[in-house]
Amino acid sequence: MSMTFKPILEREGKRPILIAGPCSAESEEQVMQTARELADAKQIDVFRAGIWKPRTRPGEFEGVGAIGLPWLKRVKQETGLKVTTEVGNKDHVFEALKAGIDILWIGARTTVNPFSIQEVADALKGVDIPVIVKNPVNPDLKLWMGGIERIYKAGITRIAAIHRGFSFHGDTKYRNVPHWQIAIDLKRNFPDLEIICDNSHICGRRDILQDVAQKAMDLNFDGLMTEVHPDPDKAWSDAAQQITPAQYTAMIKSMTFPAADAEVPSSVEGISHLRGDIDEIDQELINLLSRRMKIAEKIGEYKKANNLPVLQTTRWNEILGKSVEIGSKKGLSEEFVTVVLKAIHDESINHQIRIMHGE
Repeated sequence: MSMTFKPILEREGKRPILIAGPCSAESEEQVMQTARELADAKQIDVFRAGIWKPRTRPGEFEGVGAIGLPWLKRVKQETGLKVTTEVGNKDHVFEALKAGIDILWIGARTTVNPFSIQEVADALKGVDIPVIVKNPVNPDLKLWMGGIERIYKAGITRIAAIHRGFSFHGDTKYRNVPHWQIAIDLKRNFPDLEIICDNSHICGRRDILQDVAQKAMDLNFDGLMTEVHPDPDKAWSDAAQQITPAQYTAMIKSMTFPAADAEVPSSVEGISHLRGDIDEIDQELINLLSRRMKIAEKIGEYKKANNLPVLQTTRWNEILGKSVEIGSKKGLSEEFVTVVLKAIHDESINHQIRIMHGE
């Protein structure tokens, strides 16, 4: 499906889109205090606040609902900021449109369900409004693309994606693991689609918000969405990941943003030969991996002849442990080495299974 996306905001050059505000609108006073402080600092383009909050378990705060819409309307009137809120069904869409919300965002729990996002898309037919689509909860690129395509087919062309990380079972410093490559692959499929990083939901904690935001900017993302609250520790939802307006302003001012023309021309002297070196190394890697798979196939033939199982756990643990140790000495992170080796191991197993079954 060929699609042409338009920017969600009119802005000069490559200046990042900055979206900030509380996770949840709790009261008119809280919303207005946050909005005024952010507007005074002149560091945001769009004020965000959730009024319908899909929660993991019943009984948790699920937002104030439609009574929060006039509060966002007041933000627009008094600060001049554009406002955005999350919609998860057709009723949310209709209420938000009636209230004059400038931008709608679709949350991760809606993107993950094609029925839900189609309901939102159907409610948007005939409407010209920017829509930003968060990645689904699980690391599924096609599901994310499908959500964007459904909104586009409804006639919406001002669309952006929000990268908020992905659920992960296990130990990690993140609330939602970034899996940056998935966002990069989304950009590869949709080159003119703007991608905004939701560093709050990736981190789930304040102390690494700036590191994740900076990485997103270094990767040439188009903007940031950050949760800001006048008294974060007393927030009714996601307290640990919110920061004060002053902390937000300090973070933005201390960050490095790409130049207006962030794309480096391939002909620039001093980088073209380095890119040539990378191309050669990539080709060598492919050749080495091909050779490795041929050896794995020979091992598969031996296992088949001797009625041995394909998976040899002890051997795999030995390879992984040794490679992580060597990689560490050469400046490669354990996470990187593990991901690469697991992918290679999976491919080796697939080759051996085909040998075992005579495919």
